[in-house]
Amino acid sequence: MNKKKVYILEDRGILFVQGKDTKEFLQNLITNDIEKVNETNSCFASLLTPQGKYLFDFLIIKHKNGYFLDCEKLQLDNLFNQLDLYKLRSKVEILNLTNEFVVASLSYEKFLEFDGAKDFPGHTIKYREDPVFLDPRKKELGARIIINLEKLYLSLKKLELSSSDINEYYKSSYEIGIPQKNTDQLKNKIFGIECNFEELNGIDFKKGCYVGQENTARIKLKNKLSKRLFPIKIIRGELKDETIKYNNVEIGKVLIKNKFPFASIKYLNENFNKKNEFNCGDAIIKVIIPNWIK
Repeated sequence: MNKKKVYILEDRGILFVQGKDTKEFLQNLITNDIEKVNETNSCFASLLTPQGKYLFDFLIIKHKNGYFLDCEKLQLDNLFNQLDLYKLRSKVEILNLTNEFVVASLSYEKFLEFDGAKDFPGHTIKYREDPVFLDPRKKELGARIIINLEKLYLSLKKLELSSSDINEYYKSSYEIGIPQKNTDQLKNKIFGIECNFEELNGIDFKKGCYVGQENTARIKLKNKLSKRLFPIKIIRGELKDETIKYNNVEIGKVLIKNKFPFASIKYLNENFNKKNEFNCGDAIIKVIIPNWIK
């Protein structure tokens, strides 16, 4: 990622959760430990079904007396409604601040130039009262700033950053192995732990109960993680079908169909070899296993 570039992620949205019971409210819902989130540390987390299937993922950033939730805008209204459903009598207020704040991504190298910046995922500082943080999933994704819309272009000018095509950012994310586009296509189709959330620092197995915790812990403890979400590359043809086969044996399904596709792969299956090419209808594909997957 070029140090002088910034990507204005207009397809991200911001919820703000505040109120007396906010910390307990989030702690009982999300896969990560909200106690990790403070003025100097942000985290990645997800919200699952009671069965442990994927619903939403987001970044959590401490801001003033509450928390920003940085989520794909396509999912924002549904996330708002899901949180509101769980609120019940909790003294919690959930606000959609997408029209007031914007998310921008800058390089890892640029982040380290900020006063007080430290080289570890999730580290958070302030720039003119706005949070800037190294992506808590992988620092190769760079850093983010959640900035008041009114200050956006003046701040970018002061930081000597020029706006660039966000497809560059999402291509990089895809190549790293982290889906951030059309994540609604994962809903109820894959367990959260199969989305590599443990490796992306998004699950805390030491915290207490949360929605979907029982199945997540069972898969982990009984070593039953037989499928994972991986990016796939189209070698030739057009991706129309979902089923991925090798020698007529199913080894996976395409879950995210866009220019940066991802599939659930039975990576421990005897018919799977990452060096092979696979059939998906009329298309020929390869599975890309990120280097951070052991």
